[in-house]
Amino acid sequence: MTHHLLLPSSFFYVKPNLNLTLRYPSKMYQNIIILLTIILTSLRSCSSSYPFDPRYDPSMSPDVYLETNHLHGHITRNNHMKNRHGYAPTSSPRAFNVKAFGAKANGNDDSQAFKKAWKAACSSTGTVYVVVPKNRAYTLKSVKFSGPCKSSLIVFKIYGKIEAWKDPSAYKERRLWIVFEAVNNLRVEGGGRIDGNGDKWWPKSCKINPNLPCLGAPTAVTFVECNKLMVSNIRLENAQQMHMTFQDCENVKALNLMVTSPGDSPNTDGIHVTGTRNILIQNSIIRTGDDCISIVSGSENVRATGITCGPGHGISIGSLGANNSEAYVSNVVVNKATLIGTTNGVRIKTWQGGHGVAKNIIFQDIIMKNVTNPIIINQDYCDRVESCPQQKSAVQVSNVLYKNIQGTSSRPVAVKFECSKSIPCRGISMQNVKLVDQTQQDVVSTASCSNVKLDTRGHVSPLCT
Repeated sequence: MTHHLLLPSSFFYVKPNLNLTLRYPSKMYQNIIILLTIILTSLRSCSSSYPFDPRYDPSMSPDVYLETNHLHGHITRNNHMKNRHGYAPTSSPRAFNVKAFGAKANGNDDSQAFKKAWKAACSSTGTVYVVVPKNRAYTLKSVKFSGPCKSSLIVFKIYGKIEAWKDPSAYKERRLWIVFEAVNNLRVEGGGRIDGNGDKWWPKSCKINPNLPCLGAPTAVTFVECNKLMVSNIRLENAQQMHMTFQDCENVKALNLMVTSPGDSPNTDGIHVTGTRNILIQNSIIRTGDDCISIVSGSENVRATGITCGPGHGISIGSLGANNSEAYVSNVVVNKATLIGTTNGVRIKTWQGGHGVAKNIIFQDIIMKNVTNPIIINQDYCDRVESCPQQKSAVQVSNVLYKNIQGTSSRPVAVKFECSKSIPCRGISMQNVKLVDQTQQDVVSTASCSNVKLDTRGHVSPLCT
């Protein structure tokens, strides 16, 4: 681009008066400096010829994705989407719209279109987007989005709705629905909904009908062996079984999630963490028929903050040590949580016969409202119709702090420490805890404690006797 500068003639002509130049050299130099300043300013304005425009950032608006190249699936802007120079910045990421790959959103299976869009994105370099358009509902059977990918970042934008295929017999993998596997640098976001249509599965659960075999059902969304993962601003509802699982992942953020299913839906854990390290779960509302958050073996450096839970079974570590297995959980912090009408508050549960350790756990700044078992450690956990056999070995529970916890219990016993006689709970501390009876709030609840070494600080009630 050529820039024409209109300058006074005095900038280009200096009267050749040697005596004046020698006596007043600053006059000439001052003119030259002013000239150079104007030229440099003009060049700078030329180099910044792409002013910010949210249309060039696909994360700003879902509408930018609706117009795509149907041959390749990547974004193509018409002239009205171009800037004043006629083209978009070369750094603009590529977006792959599932509609461009054949997704119809008409009630038929759109799984293949989603797989094609993922394959195109995963094989591309740089930052790429997979886009589920708004105001549409796409139906999927079991689908797996696998890595590793060439892209430096994949953003899976769910603006619309994804719902599960309703016929359980069509699922090749009965325990899985949507799976992201071995993908690094992945973000799943967009404000859309994922609906598992669990009402087609729940009546077939052995917990609803004990006469039926216990076959299990799919987890709605599973992340396996993913690193540098963020899931945010998504609504998950009516999962077939668990809503979201992080399995063997590292460096995870789960933010601003809404997870809902009926309070009587079987085994519908909200967020399940297994074998995962360095995970933050933050500012989420979870209302399900099972644990709002469950943290099981192999997990460490887990932080859950700003959680609203209920209905459900509370926030649980475990169960651990089932079928005489080894379990290890460490460095867990749960804070700024509110539990409403749950069957448990903050719970650690282990099976008899297991071995390993659950240690370095903090529950703090928690409000309980009409919770059945606000604080509970159970080393005699048994999730079976028939009784479990007595065994001597157990998962060691140690270094657990309960701090700044208050609220109401729906039962007289608000604190239960049911620890193993052979391997008792150690290093259990309570600080500034006050739990009262829900029906008579001027009456302090009671505590039931066995085989526990307990330290208290500040005001604590109820106390173990």
